[in-house]
Amino acid sequence: MADVEMKVELMRKILEQKDSDSKDLDDSTLKRFLRARDLDVEKAANFLVKHLRWRREAIPKGYISESEIQNEIAQKKMFAQGFDKIGRPVGVVFGCRHNASNRDLNEFKRFVVYIIEKLCSRMQQNQEKFTIIADLQGLGYSHCDIRAYIAALDILQNNYPERLGKCFLLHVPYLFMKAWKIVYPFIDKNTRSKIIFVEDKNMMSTLLEDIEENQLPEQYGGKLKLVPIEQS
Repeated sequence: MADVEMKVELMRKILEQKDSDSKDLDDSTLKRFLRARDLDVEKAANFLVKHLRWRREAIPKGYISESEIQNEIAQKKMFAQGFDKIGRPVGVVFGCRHNASNRDLNEFKRFVVYIIEKLCSRMQQNQEKFTIIADLQGLGYSHCDIRAYIAALDILQNNYPERLGKCFLLHVPYLFMKAWKIVYPFIDKNTRSKIIFVEDKNMMSTLLEDIEENQLPEQYGGKLKLVPIEQS
């Protein structure tokens, strides 16, 4: 632990020389980026500097407004949903509501940032991660979007390291598995370990291992009604 604290201090000194915006970052942020680079201070500092540059360009106002992602929100595909057993906020996404043929990739990227920022804003004290339930029931060719999947992964892995706790994939169709083979090489080993393919017959029991019944959506045997992400 003391070694990590020393590395945080060293990383902060390096960052102060490279980017003035780093002075506003708390220790927990530095630790996340350190863990994402196996505690290599130089690599972590460069990683974080790159993120700060991205953030200034991608989120110039410091937040994404609903007016910037109206087409994505209108599809009603993303919901905020309670907390898991260790306090991670839960997000629920419905893959069959994504319209691949009628999406603007830049707007989609803004939507991904909006979702992650929303989930992070719901984190309870000392919690740094969120949980995703991705329901792929009804997914067809019109919903399958390789470019969007890779774009979302890029944003998550390169700008929100150590934020994903678990991702449960439900009702996975054969079509998605074909897309998975294409996307898989773009997923780093740390993220891969957090993705869980859930068998239909074990769906409720698997989800209940991590999420209490009173925090689980009604669709999966729980007691919570879904809340649109923009209303969370």
